[in-house]
Amino acid sequence: MNDIRSPFIQIYRINALRISGGIAFCMLAITSAPPPLPLVSVMLELLGTLAIFVAIAGRGWSLLYIGGRKNSELVTTGPYSVTRNPLYFFSLVGIAGIGAQTGSLLSMAMLVLAAWFAFDMAMRGEDAYLGSRYGGSFDNYRACVPRLVPNLSLWRECEDVPLRSAKAIGSLRDGIVFLGAWIAIELIRAGQAGDLLPVVWTLPV
Repeated sequence: MNDIRSPFIQIYRINALRISGGIAFCMLAITSAPPPLPLVSVMLELLGTLAIFVAIAGRGWSLLYIGGRKNSELVTTGPYSVTRNPLYFFSLVGIAGIGAQTGSLLSMAMLVLAAWFAFDMAMRGEDAYLGSRYGGSFDNYRACVPRLVPNLSLWRECEDVPLRSAKAIGSLRDGIVFLGAWIAIELIRAGQAGDLLPVVWTLPV
């Protein structure tokens, strides 16, 4: 019997992640990065910026395949042929990029770790839901395709053009979340530099 509760439970997981993100930014607002090393700081900022745009592009690309079809069929082509959860993978890339913008390796690691725990719970729930809904088809898919880290050797394209869902195009606005977080980090750094935000502690790395 199909477990129809999973999509609704997923909403609670998403809201929990949003709340966690808000708490994380409140903590960052009173936390200073370590004294900058010119080359390291520049490299972190460049890599962070690249990661954010890779995340936006990757999530948009993935949504073009699954948008409007997520709860109606099992999508196993395109990015979903190399990882079962490309949206979570690219989100982690983007979160790592946001963490890098803080100038602290510790902040970056903590943000990625916290997001990974949240995503891990979500992926377990989605696996249970898809297994109950699609049975053996999903079991075969799960046995061949990694849960998170892509295996590019498994790439398989669909026969028809996947760019057919207006909902998927509209979902590209998800990238605004990463751009907004990037802007928030820059505003926090500017506020700390101008003594507008209190710095409670300084991170070691």
